Amino acid sequence: MPATVAATTAWENWARTASASPAGVVRPRDEAALADQVARAAAEGLRVRARGAGHSFTPVAVTDGLQVDLEHLAGLEAVERRQDGTARVTVLAGTRLYHLHHLLGARGLAMTNLGDIDRQTIAGAISTGTHGTGLRHGGLATQVCGVRVVLPDGTVRAVSVDDAPGSPERELFEVARLGLGTVGVLSAVTLEVVPAFWLRCRERPERLDAFLEDPDAYAASADHAELYWFPGTRSILTIRNDRLTPDDAARWGTERSGLKGRVRLLGQEVRGLVDDEVIANGLFEVANRLATAAPGLTAGINRVSARALAARERVAPSYQLFCHKRRVRFREQEYAVPRAAVGDVVRELAAWHRRTGEPVPFPVEVRFAPSDDVWLSTARDRDTAYVAVHQYVRMQYRRWFDAAEAIFVAADGRPHWGKLHRRTAADLAHHYPLDDVARVRRTVDPGGVFANAYSDTVLGAAT
Repeated sequence: MPATVAATTAWENWARTASASPAGVVRPRDEAALADQVARAAAEGLRVRARGAGHSFTPVAVTDGLQVDLEHLAGLEAVERRQDGTARVTVLAGTRLYHLHHLLGARGLAMTNLGDIDRQTIAGAISTGTHGTGLRHGGLATQVCGVRVVLPDGTVRAVSVDDAPGSPERELFEVARLGLGTVGVLSAVTLEVVPAFWLRCRERPERLDAFLEDPDAYAASADHAELYWFPGTRSILTIRNDRLTPDDAARWGTERSGLKGRVRLLGQEVRGLVDDEVIANGLFEVANRLATAAPGLTAGINRVSARALAARERVAPSYQLFCHKRRVRFREQEYAVPRAAVGDVVRELAAWHRRTGEPVPFPVEVRFAPSDDVWLSTARDRDTAYVAVHQYVRMQYRRWFDAAEAIFVAADGRPHWGKLHRRTAADLAHHYPLDDVARVRRTVDPGGVFANAYSDTVLGAAT
């Protein structure tokens, strides 16, 4: 074992669906140390995988070689502002998203879109295709305009969207910004960000049939629309987030600063605490444990949960409403399907559940995204709807996920790279330029230092 490698440390991801016993774990303090540790491990024949926060459900970070923890490579490195208020910011790769919100907010900046949790590192989130929702707002990888990546010999390469199309640098950038960490370990990420903005969030219980009548109309009903359907019911919770203009945000801020505004804000915060901590996490944990102990009660639990939904409206900085607290542990499978197919996909899921009565206490989530041109993006070259199925960590999930996956695949769906699925490179070759990805990987990593069993399964072996 290289002298630079710490003692063996067993690792398990958040969902307890993947684990590893690497030969060693390193936590480099800076980019130079990272480059040295990668080069030493590669020279001694060890494979190298970076790990983030462990929020991928797949074994993307698993290795029996060197596992790199980027926790010390965190923080904001540089800000390049433009006259229109937008900026390019360079962030160290191990920065957690929830920390990044505050670093950007202190400078009057924000990411234009986010996923629904923010525990991940920025490197892990972009590398696995994390996305939010919104017809005009792409996934996190679309906001990446540059990266620094450490190659097997310890060389640090800076590549970006500004490199010439078709050049080796530009192709390396394409696979580095979303490529499961297969071309190197990211040390820094440069993002396109926007002036900080506030959202108005409207949550409302509605009927599933209303959504199914015109999914496109629902997707277009807000800047960022999503919904949750409770299996075994015809009820959904709709969430519509709309961006406030600076004048509207200022008006809300003024209203909140007076006595009545502070009282109203306190009431909003108390209700938010009750809704998000007591109901969405505390009582939801109890409901899932009850469903685990008595699966036959699940349908009734879901009906009670659906009836308990109430309309509410909130206004807050964008990151506070994009991201939700997820304290109840679960497993997840998510597919990107053509947006035109989402109504039929949800109908098929509902029909299967109605036929089987499978105990599923977790709601199904539906989100939307525009087409993009990122090589391995699940929204590549087509307008997309994301449908995610979940199951409580203590409950059997295989029947539900297998049935859902069959429906997703029949709709020409693409699995989320960081969530549970059974697809292979042979299945995915018609969706992505996997030959080009393999060529880039062979060029920069001919020995397969950054590969693992999962990357070889879904992208194909590059060596």
